[in-house]
Amino acid sequence: MRWPGRRVTVYAYDVPTDMRKGCDGLCALVTHRLARDPLSGDVYLFLSRNRVRAKVLHFDGTGLCVYAKRLERGRFASLWRDAPAEPITLTISELDLFLDGSTLVGRVALTPPALSFYRILPGKSTEDGRQVLGGYRGTAVV
Repeated sequence: MRWPGRRVTVYAYDVPTDMRKGCDGLCALVTHRLARDPLSGDVYLFLSRNRVRAKVLHFDGTGLCVYAKRLERGRFASLWRDAPAEPITLTISELDLFLDGSTLVGRVALTPPALSFYRILPGKSTEDGRQVLGGYRGTAVV
C-alpha cells in the first residue's frame, strides 16, 4: 500500500471494531474515542474482533479513503491485549508489516538516547566553591 510520506503517524484503535462501519462510522470513532481529527492526514487502523479483518482510514487531501484487508490464513496481531493509557502509535513501516500479517513483537530504539550538554555558568558557584553547570535539561553542580 502506498502512503503519502514517512512522517505520517498511525493511530491504532485498541478496541475491536465492527467492520460494517464505513467512512462516517470510523470518523466518529476517531473523533470521539481517539480525540483526533480524521482530516489531519494521519492514518487510523481498526481491527475486527476475530482479528481477520482490518480497515485503515486516511484523509489524502481530497477525501477520506478506507482500505480494507482480510487475511485468508492466520490472524492479525492483537492490539488490545494491554489497555494502554495512550493511543497505540505505529510508524508507516510498522503498519505495512502489520498489514502483511507480521506480529508486533516490540520496539527497539535504533538511535541512542539524547546526550545532555552542560556549560559552566559564569559567576555561578555554590558556597563551597563548586561550579554550577547549565544546560537544556536543567542545572547540575560539580
